[in-house]
Amino acid sequence: MSVVNIVMGSQSDMDTVKAGIDILKEFKIDFEVKILSAHRTPKELSEYVENSTRKGAKVFIAAAGGAAALAGVIAAHTVVPVVGIPVESGSLKGMDSLLSTVQMPGGVPVASMAIGKAGAKNAALFAVEILATSDKALREKLVAYKAAMKKKILKTKIEW
Repeated sequence: MSVVNIVMGSQSDMDTVKAGIDILKEFKIDFEVKILSAHRTPKELSEYVENSTRKGAKVFIAAAGGAAALAGVIAAHTVVPVVGIPVESGSLKGMDSLLSTVQMPGGVPVASMAIGKAGAKNAALFAVEILATSDKALREKLVAYKAAMKKKILKTKIEW
């Protein structure tokens, strides 16, 4: 059973999503990655979300570009938290994806992260934070991770 389920709208989103996958691996979070489209495979997407929810999924991460309806469609089929990653698109540099992900109607919440790889990393860390609310060992790992980030910044020397 996967605790975090990552859904991408297409294979081309993997370059973005990999940054989040690396975080989930670092924290040893059980996850799976699936390619399903809100527009091209809507029935299969809804079945996947409903089945994953029944099997115990705790967080969904949805990565999509362009119209980026994926996160909203997932949220419409579950009460499990959904985190959206707006994927950078060619013509609008991901602004279309960001606006599509963040503009959910009242009652269909989606947490939206930054555009691109930073958003993927933060989506995974946000999923870890959600899981850490009920897992003391995971919370301790998260505290150590953030302490290491702080230490790295404080050790940085500026040369003039």
